[in-house]
Amino acid sequence: MPTESSRVRSTNETRDRILDIALGVLGENPDAGMGDIAAAAGVVRRTVYGHFPSRLALVRTLTERAVTEMTAVLTEVAASEAEADAAWAAFVARLWPVAHRYRVLLALRRGEYGEAIHGLLGPFDELLADLVKRGQDTGVFAQHLPAAILSQTAYGVVFAVADSDLSDGTLGVRAASITSLLMLGVPETRATALVDDRS
Repeated sequence: MPTESSRVRSTNETRDRILDIALGVLGENPDAGMGDIAAAAGVVRRTVYGHFPSRLALVRTLTERAVTEMTAVLTEVAASEAEADAAWAAFVARLWPVAHRYRVLLALRRGEYGEAIHGLLGPFDELLADLVKRGQDTGVFAQHLPAAILSQTAYGVVFAVADSDLSDGTLGVRAASITSLLMLGVPETRATALVDDRS
């Protein structure tokens, strides 16, 4: 007879599996419903609803997971003594697999779940703005926009490249890193050198 701990472990594994599959399904079609996710996971809709009472609850959980992973990367990179542009290049390089995996959140953020996703990303967005402000204060990033807006512009480019990269795979982390650095006002020669030094 299964123990309580094995039942909990099994429930958590099912929940995590549904989340992983939902990420793939929504990545291909951001409008996919709970039935599509259940079918892809090989479970009945009731199982999905047992873990996530609504599509919003599922999207919120995916966002929380993404925020945890992205915040861990950003916190570690921002704590370094490196110049802000070098820290940004390191951040994008380490963020790339996460951005690729969670790129659908950018599409969902522009839709009906925008407010919920935006609220969960708030603390992460503040950390990002702090890194850009650091770069503005030392003169390595442009100052034509406030740090909060400039950071979102440069960060959005990473997800845009991740989304475009699906079609033919010719882009990648190098393109995302250089382009986001250019958006921050880093000269192209410096941006390219920072990225190529990491490879």
